[in-house]
Amino acid sequence: MAEIDPIMERREREEQERKNESLRKLMYGLIAAAVLLLGALVYIWSSKSALVKELNVEKEELTEQMIALKGDYDSLSSDYESINSQLDSSKEEVNQLIERIKKTEATNRAQMRKYEKELGTLRSIMRNYIVQIDSLNTLNHKLTADAAAARREAAASRAENEELKGKVDNLSGQVAAGSVIKSRGLSIAAYNSSDKVTDRSSRVVRLLTTLSLVENDLAPKGPVRVYIRVKDPEGVLLTNSTQSSFVFGGQSMVASASREVDYQGKEVELSIYLNEIPSYAPGIYTVEAYTTQALLGKAELLLR
Repeated sequence: MAEIDPIMERREREEQERKNESLRKLMYGLIAAAVLLLGALVYIWSSKSALVKELNVEKEELTEQMIALKGDYDSLSSDYESINSQLDSSKEEVNQLIERIKKTEATNRAQMRKYEKELGTLRSIMRNYIVQIDSLNTLNHKLTADAAAARREAAASRAENEELKGKVDNLSGQVAAGSVIKSRGLSIAAYNSSDKVTDRSSRVVRLLTTLSLVENDLAPKGPVRVYIRVKDPEGVLLTNSTQSSFVFGGQSMVASASREVDYQGKEVELSIYLNEIPSYAPGIYTVEAYTTQALLGKAELLLR
């Protein structure tokens, strides 16, 4: 039997120990890397979960605001058929928006921001309805009181009957002044040089005002010119080389821009651009739309 060399045996043991040590170091390194990777995954998952939770809270708040707005719309009522028709249309817009919000994932931030803007537009429209209804109710009460006074005078004096009858007929005609063209959906938006909507004042190259002239069989048929007056955050009227003027309520007014449409008693949608304004400052811009017979409404635009 061959005799085992002690030196060779020791070297083999040392070599084996070095290999074992290297394996242990490799194993410890892999364990450490796995721990770090696990920690990173836990952190990413935790951060994502927190963000998703935050976005879900924002979606819930937006939904609650829209439901509250729906309640506000439901509380509005008018004695005027044309306004009630506009209210019904706006209520349907609110209901559809609520359904779209519910079906949209909270993580779709771009869509949620779009819904927030639509919410602001619908709130502005509701404020316009409130102003119209209050104004018409006040006018109705005044005209009703005047008509009653006229009838009492007619009963007191037969000689004045025909004149007073004319006053009553005239006042009754004013109460039913549904011949004035009205509008809905007035809004204003800013566009950049790529013809995309923007809210950055430094990128705005033009403003676009949109609205609809509502259906009214009693209104005169034919060409109707709509004028807009756009004011900057300081209340200064924006004008360019195409500015025009019109008479409203016996007073001459300057318009930022205007457009003529053929109105035949049916609803007409129209858009009016305002170009050639040198620059825009951050703040709230307002637009008022007119015909020579009526103020069609007001809207606001916030530029950053």
